[in-house]
Amino acid sequence: MKTLTNFFVKVAQKYLPDAFLFAIALTVIAFLMALGLTGKTVVEILASWGNGLWGLLAFSMQMTLVLITGHAMASSPAVKGALRAIASVPKTPVQGIMMTAFVAALASWVNWGFGLVVGALLAREVAKRIRGVDYGMLVAAAYSGFVVWHGGISGSIPLAIATKGHIVEKLIGVVPVSRTIFAPFNLAISGAAILALPILFYFMARKKDDVVQVDPALLEDEAPSAAPAVKTPATALENSRIVTWVLSALGFSYLVYHFATKGFDLNLNVVITIFLFVGILLHGRPIAYVRAIEQAIKGAGGIALQFPLYGGIQGIMIGTGLAGIIANWFISISTPGTFPLFTFLSGGIINFFVPSGGGQWAVQGPINIPAGQALGVDPAVVAMSIAYGDQWTNMVQPFWALPLLGIAKLGIRDIMGYCIMTLLATGAIFALGLLLLV
Repeated sequence: MKTLTNFFVKVAQKYLPDAFLFAIALTVIAFLMALGLTGKTVVEILASWGNGLWGLLAFSMQMTLVLITGHAMASSPAVKGALRAIASVPKTPVQGIMMTAFVAALASWVNWGFGLVVGALLAREVAKRIRGVDYGMLVAAAYSGFVVWHGGISGSIPLAIATKGHIVEKLIGVVPVSRTIFAPFNLAISGAAILALPILFYFMARKKDDVVQVDPALLEDEAPSAAPAVKTPATALENSRIVTWVLSALGFSYLVYHFATKGFDLNLNVVITIFLFVGILLHGRPIAYVRAIEQAIKGAGGIALQFPLYGGIQGIMIGTGLAGIIANWFISISTPGTFPLFTFLSGGIINFFVPSGGGQWAVQGPINIPAGQALGVDPAVVAMSIAYGDQWTNMVQPFWALPLLGIAKLGIRDIMGYCIMTLLATGAIFALGLLLLV
């Protein structure tokens, strides 16, 4: 374990480029694969790429808002106090890393955006309190919790097929979350992954050589804005808790109405709404929330820069049929017993090029669902197999680490070696679970 971890850490630190260059490399790879496998011309592939550049624009704004509203909520005094209390429990570097992995995984299972933010902020609090902790490994433990998000209650694929009008409703109808998120097989697989993470990091951390401690400057929080010395009607409004209460009452009233009329419809917009109004309420003063948002948005630059590239990659994958070729190849070598496993593996590969879980479902759902039905495989299992593949290779796909790294103030090279170990360990869990439990 120690030798393998050190090997991957050294390789990542030496050869892994910045996440933006990784996206450029994926663009070139997708272009060349489409050219060699789809029969499309250079001009046709170029058109698919260009048409896709802004195909994720709405989704990119949703991701940005999840990040900044989640960060603002988690940076409120109440949530930060809770994180400090949690961070005070472990007494050694190994305990701190194990606990961070476990808490981040639980939070990601509840909601992926909240998990990323909580994981990063908890890692910072643990680093402040425990001397001698390896900060890169600690942040990697926080990001590793993200490996279970798509089997959780914010999973976009299981929530999509539980909603009327989804893309394969004519084939499978509406599939309730009791058959996906809360199915025994998913609870067992997700639970095993959550419990395995702290154990994995225990073995990686207990004999860690060359511990890289955090630069204290990285952990300094921005000082809260002071109340204005001279009070005016404008500053009184900015600092009025009554304004906060009125706005929060409107927001929470809408949420009650939403869930009362639509059931447990926890889509991205609803998650953002929850983060927004909980954050406003917890910060108390309107101007305090404004300052929190201004601080949070600094970590969103990577998303704004890279989403057009991933939109272009997705355009190539869908517009040229390349994603379908990859999915169909795995289908061609599958049997009823191995179909979920190969669906999972194909999902892991396609996830490199299609960063959106919903986008990946749009690619694979219409292909894998009919194939699974022909083999007699439960559509709920097929959907979750795609979801597992999507969450699995996020460990070595730098894109989703950007929000967490922005909060932790590290680079992708600092965590990727450890995340490869997470990929290997959880890949075994997902594969065995799909072979033995479904």
